[in-house]
Amino acid sequence: MTRSVLLALALIAASGSSASAQSGPSAQERAACRADATKFCASFVGKPAQMNGCLRDNKAQLSEGCRKVVDARGG
Repeated sequence: MTRSVLLALALIAASGSSASAQSGPSAQERAACRADATKFCASFVGKPAQMNGCLRDNKAQLSEGCRKVVDARGG
């Protein structure tokens, strides 16, 4: 499950600026969204594109830290 969350965050990074896409999510960013991705998007484990969309779709319900990550990564 963690791998899918990381892939989803990498997709968020890819949708942001080229500098963000190259650097990928930091350990802090991954940690900020891990619980939210599990809570709101568990049905999309193994489906990175759907996980990415799910995080964006649920942005209003995400924790403040994860919401900031999604916003910073172009969500």
